[in-house]
Order: sequence, then structure tokens, then C-alpha cells
Amino acid sequence: MKTLSKVMGGHVLLTLFTLSMLCSGVRAQLSPDIYAKSCPNLVQIVRKQVMIALKAEIRMAASLIRLHFHDCFVNGCDASILLDGSDSEKLAIPNVNSARGFEVIDTIKAAVENACPGVVSCADILTLAARDSVFLSGGPQWRVALGRKDGLVANQSSANNLPSPFEPLDAIIAKFLAVGLNVTDVVSLSGAHTFGQAKCAVFSNRLFNFTGAGTPDATLETVLLSDLRTVCPAGGNGNQTAPLDRNSTDAFDNNYFKNLLQGKGLLSSDQILFSSDLAVNTTKRLVEAYSQSQYLFFRDFTCSMIRMGGITNLVNGSSGEVRKNCRVINN
Repeated sequence: MKTLSKVMGGHVLLTLFTLSMLCSGVRAQLSPDIYAKSCPNLVQIVRKQVMIALKAEIRMAASLIRLHFHDCFVNGCDASILLDGSDSEKLAIPNVNSARGFEVIDTIKAAVENACPGVVSCADILTLAARDSVFLSGGPQWRVALGRKDGLVANQSSANNLPSPFEPLDAIIAKFLAVGLNVTDVVSLSGAHTFGQAKCAVFSNRLFNFTGAGTPDATLETVLLSDLRTVCPAGGNGNQTAPLDRNSTDAFDNNYFKNLLQGKGLLSSDQILFSSDLAVNTTKRLVEAYSQSQYLFFRDFTCSMIRMGGITNLVNGSSGEVRKNCRVINN
């Protein structure tokens, strides 16, 4: 696959020693080596399946990392987003007809179960798949701490309260703080919008009547505004998509932050990191720093992913299980 092979050369490898110096907040119960004996080829199995998925559809990289985000912000990183049922998080407003990649996780789980039955949790598989999606798209690599258990229940009501592209910056920051993440995490993790697509329904409010006075969002660059109005005309199909980063749609890099400096953030929740009044004393300087240094972005993004991956109430010795099927709890 041309796009995948092109970006593979641009990755940055961050060693476990480096991360131990840089990152904090990782739960001690998790370890990169927990499956060293019980499933020694786990990392290779997951990466192979993610590569296959990305060769079939490069956009799947962004979809898999989004699944991981939406999982960790609800009940911690416990694979609750993968559960089917009437209270499924898949049916929550931020996820319904939007979250995708469930079949890819099913395929990875089947491959892992074939090699190591009943050993590796769906939560750990999802975390590894998110890491590989970043790395295979040109982003950094890091060793993933493992040992999560799969939750026994979904939480649709909490999933309805995920950080929203329509919220002001203070509300988004508050939701990150509520799960133990900080302002740096808000900005660095938002950088995942450097690849993937978004539906017109989540940004078309910026194009025509953003203020209620019939005018567009004044922070949106005019050429991009014109182009987006063509893609997402008033009264058009809200399921139509546009790239979150038009400069390098499928590559994981720091172009997202360069876009924000030019008023080219697609979502309102993207652009407010640079353009809102609150950003001046909270997020703007980080946006500027990441726009100037891809290394700095990759370093902070890695630490934020590790911290987010530690949001969990379910680790070895506590309630939870290793699901045989990621969509249902064990009998």
C-alpha cells in the first residue's frame, strides 16, 4: 500500500528507558512484559492484523485510535465500548453510526485467541491496536503496558458525556481532568486529528450560522470555509466526510497544529485550542510549540497515550475478565 509504505519511514522510536524518564502516572500493575511467557508473540500478531486492516483501508488507523479514546474515557480502558447490547456504548450519541473498527478488533482477537486462548484481554488488544495505528501511519512507537481486564458492563450514559466537538474549551479540559489527564494531554491527544475523517454533521455548524446571526465561524480560514461549504452544503448529507488534516490526511505528523495557526482546524474543538480566549493562558503555547517541533509533539503524545492507557479500574486481581468474544461477557 503506497500511503502506508511512504509514511513508515518517518516514525520515531521512543525506548522504554526514555519513556520512564519522560512519563508519569502509569499504573504499576501494568507491565509491557506481562504476556512474555503466556503469549510471547502477542505484539507481532496484533501488528500483523493492524497492517492488514490498514492496507485494506488506511482510514482505519484513525478509527482504531478513536475506539481506544472512547473506551478509556468511559469506565477506564476496559473494552466496554466493544460490548453489544441495549446499554451498549456503541449506541451512545458520540458513537452511533460513527465509531468503527469493531470488526478489525474481532479479527485481531480471533488471531490472538488462536495463538493464546483465554490469555489476552480485549482491552489490551485495543490498546496495542491503537499504538500500532499511530506507528504504522508514521508516528512514534512505544512499549505498551499490559495487564488490563475486560469490564463486565457498558455505560451508555457516560459515553453520552464524552468530550464533544461542540463544547467550549473549559468543558473539554474539565472532562480530561475528571479522568486524571491534564491540559497537556488535551492538546497532545487532540493531535490524533492529524489523520482520519469527520462527518459534516460535527462541523457544519461552523459553516453557515455559527453565531446564530447567519454568519460562519470567524476563526475558520476563508478558502477552507468555501471548500467545506461545497462538501457540506446547507441541508446536505450530514454523513459526508472531510479530512481532519487536508495537508497529510493519512499520515501521523504535526501538520494538525500548523493548520490551527492558519485557522484550518476542521472541528470547533480543534480550532479553540489556538483561537479561543481561554487558549491564551492554557493551550495556545502548546499548539505553537507542537507546530514547530514534531519531536516534541511525538514525545508528549506518547506520554499522554501511556497515561490515558492507565485509566482503568480493572487490573490483575480485581473484578473483570478476559473475554473470549470482545462483544459479549463470558458465560
